[in-house]
Amino acid sequence: MSFLGPAEWQAVALSLRVSLVATLASLPLAIAVAWLLARKRFPGHSLLSGIVHLPLILPPVVTGYLLLQTFGTRGPVGSLLQPLGIVFAFRWTGAALAAAVMSFPLMVRAIRLGFEAVDPRLEQAAATLGASRPAIFLTVTLPLILPALVAGATLGFAKAMGEFGATITFVSNIPGETQTMPTAIYAFLQSPGGDAPAMRLVMISIVIAMGAVILSEMLARRTARK
Repeated sequence: MSFLGPAEWQAVALSLRVSLVATLASLPLAIAVAWLLARKRFPGHSLLSGIVHLPLILPPVVTGYLLLQTFGTRGPVGSLLQPLGIVFAFRWTGAALAAAVMSFPLMVRAIRLGFEAVDPRLEQAAATLGASRPAIFLTVTLPLILPALVAGATLGFAKAMGEFGATITFVSNIPGETQTMPTAIYAFLQSPGGDAPAMRLVMISIVIAMGAVILSEMLARRTARK
């Protein structure tokens, strides 16, 4: 990374930080929602599925605006969190929240397919042997859907790395605080002589995205062999 300038390095480091936090924070909820959608039928099932996938359908700017109205310092949630020292608007934590919201549908979709592919008879066999539901989930179901978990986490991480519209609407484009690689590329392209640093960040983005995909493929194949 020595060929990157300070502003470019800050954008790369912040993007990695935001994407990692967004992926790790949303993964447990994505597992729970994917299990609920795959295994349960209840009133409002289609509504929940629609809400989960809404960020994929809405323009990212709309999602960012809704986040700003909800988690801003004057929003219904943001105003409650501010006295606790938790602030999302115009902070890197807000960028992580926006990335998590935008990547959540992809994670849920991949993990849900994993749950639907598990043969219920395997879980029933474990139950007949006296295993509890938590034990069945941890020792039978979870290992079987591990490739789907890896795929979902990779998709979520890649989506978070490339998130632009919701992020710039919710937390703006503040160098060193909320300026991720996509917003930094946009800023460089708006300034004279910014083509070179923008191209460097584009290449870094491609390398990181390809690296994440290759790593997920390797982990998925290793898991499948085990």
